[in-house]
Amino acid sequence: MSTLALTFRDSLTMLRRDTKHSLRNLMMTVSGILTPTILLVLFNYVFGGAIGAGLGGGIHGSYINYVAPAILIMAVGSGCATTAINLVMDLNEGVINRFRTMAIARSSVLNGQVIGSVIRTLASVVLVLGAALLMGFRPTADLLAWIEAFGLIALFSFAITWMGVVFGLIGKTPAGANSLSLIFQILLPFTSSAFVSPDSMAGWIRWFAQNQPFTAVIDTLRGLLLGTPIGNSAVFAIAWSVGIALVGFILARTIYNRAPAK
Repeated sequence: MSTLALTFRDSLTMLRRDTKHSLRNLMMTVSGILTPTILLVLFNYVFGGAIGAGLGGGIHGSYINYVAPAILIMAVGSGCATTAINLVMDLNEGVINRFRTMAIARSSVLNGQVIGSVIRTLASVVLVLGAALLMGFRPTADLLAWIEAFGLIALFSFAITWMGVVFGLIGKTPAGANSLSLIFQILLPFTSSAFVSPDSMAGWIRWFAQNQPFTAVIDTLRGLLLGTPIGNSAVFAIAWSVGIALVGFILARTIYNRAPAK
């Protein structure tokens, strides 16, 4: 059997193990999946009236149409935190050290974590989408646009998940890993076009919001689902996703492989 085939087989084994681990830690898994839906409810029903009033007409006339694509992408940040916490727990319990001494592909341990996390994130995205439709979200996308939208979400989720693996490897404790994940849970989403237009922001914050990955991905998703202008956002969204994935993959593999087996 070739090295690639062995890696694929071992990665599937680790995916099954990650799935069982998620089911055993059901409360944390459910919490990670439900959190974006709770955010959607809060921003639509609690803050939507005040924020939506300042966004003008068009799709902004109904704030749910503006915020729903953003919450779909914020589900990716929630998945990043779950990945980081799961991995650091495995490290602290010595499970990863045991895997390093086994006759399996070393990369399969991380691959299984990433694939499992992407699947959980996509499940969360579907839940958010269902809730958004019930709240009045009215996308105008055709079948091709829907496929492109889910492809973009999956690509961005894959990228951010690899960064979650990095946070898990360097976080030392679940709290530390979760704190690092706040970059993608709170910092970048809340300083993007997720909830308000960057044009309403002041000074350097506006520049940062206009040129960071979450804005590019969210604006592209809005364009695909609602027919708003996309411009160069799609190019930047794909470039950011590929770049983050490469950086996360290289860092995660480097950190993991440098750690000695015990």
